[in-house]
Amino acid sequence: MPLRATLATDTLAEIGARLVKTELTAGRFRQEKNIKVLKKPLISTGTFIYHRSRGVIWQTLTPVPSMLLVNRTRLLAAQGEQILPPAFGRVFTAMFGGDLQSMQEGFELAGTNGKTAWRLQLKPKDPLLRKIIFEMQLAGDKELRQIDIKEANGNSTRITFDPIAHPESLTSTQEADFERLSSAP
Repeated sequence: MPLRATLATDTLAEIGARLVKTELTAGRFRQEKNIKVLKKPLISTGTFIYHRSRGVIWQTLTPVPSMLLVNRTRLLAAQGEQILPPAFGRVFTAMFGGDLQSMQEGFELAGTNGKTAWRLQLKPKDPLLRKIIFEMQLAGDKELRQIDIKEANGNSTRITFDPIAHPESLTSTQEADFERLSSAP
């Protein structure tokens, strides 16, 4: 399915309408990172949970356990807090929340909406983010299923999501993690 160079607002709205919208989305991911100087990709797996108003918990389980807490403006990791370019924080939470309209602020969008699947291409408008990410491609059906990231330095990452569920509530551990994100200085 070839991508249209520009994405009409109605097409973006149609894709957004297809996406499941709940307070919580959780699942497993597989991330394959191709680094130009390595012959084999780096593969990691883990879990994520998205909360519509609080952000994303991204927990890598293999090969090295780690956790990222991300909301619209902040990224909290074991190494400390990082302030995010606004476009990055928006896209990370918008991808899981199905709020595709908000991505237009930070990205040039192109895409297609087929009968069973959709695909979006995002090119950052923010000069700081363009130094890191050349483009991103999102693909899915009623859920976000895959993200392909092409970095400005030539490296690339593919993240696939399966299975995906919509739990009724957060666990006590997830509540505590989100509380850390909202209360960090």
